[in-house]
Amino acid sequence: MTIKDIARLSGCGVATVSRVLNNHPDVSEETRQKVMAVVEANGFQPNNNARQLKQQTGTGIAVIVKGTQNMLFADLVERIQGLLREAGRDGQVYYLDEDADEVAYALQLCRERKPPGILFLGGDLELFQSKFQSIGVPCVLLTNSAKDLGFHNLSSITTDDREASRQAVHFLAGRGHRYIGLMGGNFSCFQIGYSRFLGCQQACEELGLPFDGMRQCEFCRYSMAEGYAATRRLLERCPELTAIFAVSDVMATGVIRALRDLGKRVPQDISVMGFDGVAISDYLVPRLTTVRQNTSQIAERGVNVLLRNIERGCRPLHEVVPFQLIEGESVARLPLGRDAAAK
Repeated sequence: MTIKDIARLSGCGVATVSRVLNNHPDVSEETRQKVMAVVEANGFQPNNNARQLKQQTGTGIAVIVKGTQNMLFADLVERIQGLLREAGRDGQVYYLDEDADEVAYALQLCRERKPPGILFLGGDLELFQSKFQSIGVPCVLLTNSAKDLGFHNLSSITTDDREASRQAVHFLAGRGHRYIGLMGGNFSCFQIGYSRFLGCQQACEELGLPFDGMRQCEFCRYSMAEGYAATRRLLERCPELTAIFAVSDVMATGVIRALRDLGKRVPQDISVMGFDGVAISDYLVPRLTTVRQNTSQIAERGVNVLLRNIERGCRPLHEVVPFQLIEGESVARLPLGRDAAAK
């Protein structure tokens, strides 16, 4: 007796029978009992050797997450796993350090686990440019654009980071802020942080605001602790700032705590704006003003595009999903004359 026989006798699909036999949680109790009744009535014994062979040849979609403290990625991973389960697929999640080589790791996975496809959450385009040609399975890069790389098996789903940052600075300027600090991210031209840097720079040029990258920008990794430490460095160098734009909400959380420990009130003394729109931004005191990425759409499109390419070998797609500017309580409207006094 085979799994197909069990599926026919139980009236369930082959994928459902497989989930029951492998003790997956996403099966109703009624369905589980129906399948197991057929198994027990026919004395079916799973072929462990065949199961091990199947694991070696790879059945699970690899999800490679670059950065262990990025809350946006945590939200994406949860949504991606749910979408894969609904599609009858397994997802194997691998967390890497923010500075790790995700493409080299993907090559290792392809050799050892042979996944049918890979989702990358975050990525350094320089690494893709130099090494990705050795990867043969369909892949999708989320939160960065691979459009200009030209690989036949690499799609991408992202936000327009440059435009989102440009609008964020315009929002701050509209509240009277002229001296704005940019916090966080890697400003290498291959990183997401660089697109946000360019958006900030562009807005300052359009508005005639001062923007000295050496003074007003402070690099840090995507974590609260890094955001906290970077805030102190930035304000020591640029005490005239009236607002800090952090390129992620997790950094902005560290910024707000650092400002409080420095005896500064948010937003009365200094305003803070974030990027991502993760859940914690709604519960900070004050509630964070931020750029919200559409994680539901990014996850759904990423999974759909990857499965389509695995099953049908379609051409790669490169999509940009919309963002929202969410006004919270962390940005003050400056009273007339205050910015001039800061100068």
